Amino acid sequence: MSTEALEKLTAELGAGPPESFAGLPPEQLALLADALRQERESRASGLNQAAEEALKLVPALARGPVRRILFR
Repeated sequence: MSTEALEKLTAELGAGPPESFAGLPPEQLALLADALRQERESRASGLNQAAEEALKLVPALARGPVRRILFR
């Protein structure tokens, strides 16, 4: 296993990958790490959009303070 690819995957997982990943080539490990990062970014973006949509339910005068309280 490539040390660099393994470190990148470990960082994305937040823990070491399963032992069965030892047989994967470094290119596939890097591809998996990139896919995990992209999915995490996509979910974060979706959550931010949902939060902004939810703020539209708050009266206009209160949106600024509510946004500051929720998104410090």
